Amino acid sequence: MLCGVALAAGGFTLAAMVHLFGLTRFHPILHSTILTAFLGYVLVSVGLIYDLGKPYHMWHVMIMWNPHSVMFEVAWCVMLYTTVLFLEFVPIVLKRLGWVELLRPIKTISLPLVLAGVILSTLHQSSLGTMFLVVPGKLYKLWYTPYLPVMFFFSAVMVGFAMVIFESYLSSHFFKHGLEKHIIIDLAHFLLLATVFYLAIKFQDLFARGTMGALFEGRLETYCFWLEISLLLIPAVALTFRPVRWSEHASFLCATSVVLGVVVNRLNVAMVGTYASTGSLYLPSFCEIAITLLLVTSGVVAFGLAVKYLDIFEDASHGAVRAPGTQER
Repeated sequence: MLCGVALAAGGFTLAAMVHLFGLTRFHPILHSTILTAFLGYVLVSVGLIYDLGKPYHMWHVMIMWNPHSVMFEVAWCVMLYTTVLFLEFVPIVLKRLGWVELLRPIKTISLPLVLAGVILSTLHQSSLGTMFLVVPGKLYKLWYTPYLPVMFFFSAVMVGFAMVIFESYLSSHFFKHGLEKHIIIDLAHFLLLATVFYLAIKFQDLFARGTMGALFEGRLETYCFWLEISLLLIPAVALTFRPVRWSEHASFLCATSVVLGVVVNRLNVAMVGTYASTGSLYLPSFCEIAITLLLVTSGVVAFGLAVKYLDIFEDASHGAVRAPGTQER
């Protein structure tokens, strides 16, 4: 669930760039990014409901308020942000159905929706890191830091850029629509800056806490930490070269590495980092792996159906790019 929430961060990242910072050149891939984020949060919510053990108690969070609980804040933010993503995505459905008159009230609140989405995402992405602040003696020193909420937020922004490149590249090949190369090049620049910034604050935090010596200890946590860092550092170095940034294939590989790096980071914090204190390494059961694969497969199928029947992709000069077999209305 920690990985899924982080990988769905592309929605608020790109929406903020387009609507708040005026970078309208990224608008052609906004619909597909919002769709990916919406499906991601829906699947995360389904996974969380299953993980509760008693999903029929999910309504408790709505009436049994505990404002001192981080999970209470995360639960409400996820519910509200999923609603925001739904309202941002529903105009595509209404337009496809020809219900244009219903678009007006949604358009009037589009900017407040984006603002709400950015605020809610900032809150719950960082709060997922806050959850681990209660285990200072159990989480290994390479990952435990008072700045875990900051680390989680900036890593979510970083992987948001990576996921937009990752999704745009794969969808252009599988669904046979044109890939806006200039958009990928611009996103590669942002990915480079975000990755360098994240690594800088990561090592500055290690230095400030006096834990640099732990980087050279021969133990499982050290190896897993360097795997995480390598998956981020290698693409950061590669993206400093212009031919890499100007190649959509190389940018895709770099983005994939960053995605894997953030996944490893979340697994390290949630599982590997507690190995020393618990004495046992948690491994997901077959049932958990099967449910995860089911959720991922459902998301891919839902994305494919949306591309087939809705105007998901568009380009700057020709408007919507329709999937084969759809008709103009």
